[in-house]
Amino acid sequence: MRPTFSKSYSRRTFLGSSAATAFGLLYLPSRVFGANERLRFAGIGVGGKGSSDIDQAGNLGDVVALCDIDDHSLDEKAKKFPKARKFNDFREMFDKMQGQIDAVTVSTPDHTHAVAAAAAMKRKLHVYVQKPLAHDVWECRWLQRLARDNKVVTQMGNQGTASDELRKGVEVIRAGALGKVYEVHVWTNRPVWPQSPKVTQRPTEVVAAPSHVHWEEFLGTAPKRPYNPAYHPFNWRGWLDFGTGALGDMGCHTANMPFMALKLKHPSIIHARSEALNSETYPAWATVEYLFQAEGDRPAVRFVWYEGHFADGKKNLPPMELFLGKTPSDSGSLIIGDKGTMYSPHDYGGDWKLLPEKDYEGYQAPTPTLARNGKGDQGQKDEWAAAIKGGPAPLANFDYASLLAETILLGNVAIKSGKILEWDGPELKVKNDAAANHFLKREYRPGWVV
Repeated sequence: MRPTFSKSYSRRTFLGSSAATAFGLLYLPSRVFGANERLRFAGIGVGGKGSSDIDQAGNLGDVVALCDIDDHSLDEKAKKFPKARKFNDFREMFDKMQGQIDAVTVSTPDHTHAVAAAAAMKRKLHVYVQKPLAHDVWECRWLQRLARDNKVVTQMGNQGTASDELRKGVEVIRAGALGKVYEVHVWTNRPVWPQSPKVTQRPTEVVAAPSHVHWEEFLGTAPKRPYNPAYHPFNWRGWLDFGTGALGDMGCHTANMPFMALKLKHPSIIHARSEALNSETYPAWATVEYLFQAEGDRPAVRFVWYEGHFADGKKNLPPMELFLGKTPSDSGSLIIGDKGTMYSPHDYGGDWKLLPEKDYEGYQAPTPTLARNGKGDQGQKDEWAAAIKGGPAPLANFDYASLLAETILLGNVAIKSGKILEWDGPELKVKNDAAANHFLKREYRPGWVV
């Protein structure tokens, strides 16, 4: 029997979800594995990034099932894990592998992240879900609640979280090296796939789906539309129904270090400016400003995201004077305090320097407070598996990751709305524009209904 998602969550239920501490594990795993017990992994989406995700999980246990809508990706991965059963539909996989799976990696296009992860967690399976965790803001909060209710160990796949330098940067900021941080700027080299202005309408030519592509399963929760190679593989990221654009692709990476270091939660104001929108793809450029209210001894923080290129070809970047003479990298972040600036010319915050450099000569970083593993992406899987066996919660567990992903995806809500939004995070709603609330949650296709 396929999973049903009949349980409804009230706004009051979600209110409790929003009060999580950044790294707190608010539950105990439903089952703790022995130190020498082998975990049984399944991979949902095993091409592209999913290929390395299931490989790295496989270093820590046995891969018993593989699922992908593309038989080419599926068959290629089965060469490495020949004992794993193969599926094209994760719903069928869960039905037929009941009791034979302990943990699941989810590395599908964004629009099926939440339903795949939810199906796993309702079976009390531990999940590793690629960024940006979900397609919609509502789904982020839903996954957080499911993780708590089912007492499973979770990790979002923003692999920079495991970087030693990111963790050191978090400690440096928290130790006060920048003084009171009041402004953050984050930019990206995305999009690097077709979307506006080159693509603004669906393709009209009729193309039969190749025999190796299971199009119904690819569509998943999304509205019905004919197959076209404009969507699969990879190019789905720029389409509104499937992807989450540049923000979803990179926001949970590049904004991760400042968001974590400053212990940000819910923004109160979100304002986006962008190219004029079309009905099918994300804009060629967008700038999104978030305001986080002061909390404790942290002042209010203005957080600004930059993506894309303007019509004249100029890259959308923070004001040049903020770089203090440094040349802007393709992607990176500036974290600005009243004593100095941290500049990271890196997608994941894995490299950074304190500016002005002359003011920080001889600076000694504080004593580490966050664990180090030095393994990057594999390290994220290591910490997830260790938590399943009773270790500490992974840093990108859903109590933290849902807050980060919600914030990032609210940028897309503001882009679509075109208005300055007043956000009530605990109540999960836009206070000043009822129409914008429609962008928080999609209607799923029959057969995939929550």
